[in-house]
Amino acid sequence: MKLQHVSDHCFAVLNEKNRVCDANSGLINLGGGVVIDTQSDLAHGRRMIELFGKVWPGMPKRVINTHEDGDHVWGNQLFEGAEIIAHRTVKELMPHVADPKETQQLLKASDRVLTRMLLKALHPGALAVARQLQEDYDFDGIRLVLPTTVFEERHVLDLDGTEVHLIYVGPCHQIGDTIIHVPKEKIVFAGDVIFRECTPMGWNGTYEKWLQVLDLIISLDPDVIVPGHGPVCGVDGAIQMKAYLQYVREESKRCFDQGLSALDASKMIDFGPYGGWRAPARLFMNVERAYRELRNETADAPWDHAKVFDAVLAVAKANGIPVEF
Repeated sequence: MKLQHVSDHCFAVLNEKNRVCDANSGLINLGGGVVIDTQSDLAHGRRMIELFGKVWPGMPKRVINTHEDGDHVWGNQLFEGAEIIAHRTVKELMPHVADPKETQQLLKASDRVLTRMLLKALHPGALAVARQLQEDYDFDGIRLVLPTTVFEERHVLDLDGTEVHLIYVGPCHQIGDTIIHVPKEKIVFAGDVIFRECTPMGWNGTYEKWLQVLDLIISLDPDVIVPGHGPVCGVDGAIQMKAYLQYVREESKRCFDQGLSALDASKMIDFGPYGGWRAPARLFMNVERAYRELRNETADAPWDHAKVFDAVLAVAKANGIPVEF
């Protein structure tokens, strides 16, 4: 984990492994301080606070959650008394989407002989992701703390004369997706609308909406984008994400028309120039998302997480690459 100074008053904390749960956080060091996203567990949240503590005058008055996923909100409890701001749907969905019990139970099951054997037989992908998470994370002690301030389409903060624009853009990656734009400093905190140098995952929304949001970010003309995962970039990060999504959507349509299943298509589609990104086998999620659209299914249809991880594992094995989530 490292601290990066990204504009006059803005900073980022980046998780450099860039795998699942390795989310980034931001700091706007004005107006009492605003932290953007709070990490995946308490240890990472405390390390983030330690790094930001090198530049801030004290604990921040505000926290922004860019969406409802646990890896962006599980450190909220460390900011006692802070105003926590998010889109209305984030507060509604967090008790379901970000309940830490599912992840805690998965990691505990992977530690017990009998349940580990059962997982290996029934859901080897779930066992593999549990083992990967255990390398870096401990989800014990997490208490879900919900946003205290919610908004609908836009919310503006005035931080010592610098405007900060919270723009609701979901559903895109998740239902509550929000980007944070600081026009004066030409910076966008993109949340999981942008994954950089790692394969994106989208749980809700459509390809068309995601591409529209990337166009919106490009139109804001930022000098710096802090993605939800991966290294800091410029508009090139948004442009590469667009190219990836367009490539996968086109390849998925070709395979769908041939009658292939989403899993078989994922095993056959070439990773192309994106094979060097972390966790390329997460391609399956993006193919399945395209298939759902081609089958005219609803954009918020639920996912079976264990089956998703199994499919990612199968795609990695089919391509002879290391298993990585």
